[in-house]
Amino acid sequence: MKFGIYIFPTDYSAGPAQIGRAVEERGFESLFFPEHTHIPASRETPFPGGGDLPREYSHSLDPFVALTAAAAVTTTLKVATGICLVIERDPITLAKQVASLDLVSGGRFLFGIGGGWNREEMENHGTDYSRRWKRLRESIEAMKTIWSEEEASYEGEFVRFERIWSWPKPLQSPHPPVIVGGNGERTLQRVIRYGDEWMPIGLSANAGLEPRIQELREMAAAAGRGHIPVTIFGLSANAEEIQKAAAAGAERIVFPVRPAGLEDVERRLDTLAEVIAPLKDL
Repeated sequence: MKFGIYIFPTDYSAGPAQIGRAVEERGFESLFFPEHTHIPASRETPFPGGGDLPREYSHSLDPFVALTAAAAVTTTLKVATGICLVIERDPITLAKQVASLDLVSGGRFLFGIGGGWNREEMENHGTDYSRRWKRLRESIEAMKTIWSEEEASYEGEFVRFERIWSWPKPLQSPHPPVIVGGNGERTLQRVIRYGDEWMPIGLSANAGLEPRIQELREMAAAAGRGHIPVTIFGLSANAEEIQKAAAAGAERIVFPVRPAGLEDVERRLDTLAEVIAPLKDL
């Protein structure tokens, strides 16, 4: 079992380099930073977690800048987006950002992606909420051509370009793993079509994890795909739940940590490190 940490890097909390060092020093495998380019002041879309939107959502740093800072002061820690809002970014530019981060980190980047939940936020980027998943798919397909071909072209409804050159190419071959986040009705279809791994949010063994993993395996076999790893994003740090998740087939668990000063973050990491110490061999 691999264990990671999910935290918003913000302008008022410990810096991303400090967080990266602290996470690696305590034996965690990966560090996930989320993305929100902004939060519309209208606040029409309700927060999926319920209640008021936490402060960090409107104070988060750009994940690629923050992950580069974390990668620069670590040696083994995998740095990840959790998740990147692909639909709010230009795919040609994003392809270069992903490849550049993978290169400068020594091939340690995990590309977590998702469709997002804030309707007004994505509409400010020109994305129709009802068609965001098709735009995301085209963007991922287009980026894969840029990463793998010397002269790339792509023709879609939302993304199109003809005969472009773009280097660097990612250090990982053929590219960093594309980890599709979510647990909606069609999520597994998306994983099979353009993902390398699946990352359900907070899905425990008691909430249907095992049958969903079995469904994924059956779909992968039918599509001629090999093994598809599963990461649980946001599971509570409970030893019994972790053991059940491992038995169900999960291979990575990412724990949430609230942004705060370095001492508070380190205290929380110390607590989590104690929980996972006897469970790494699951």
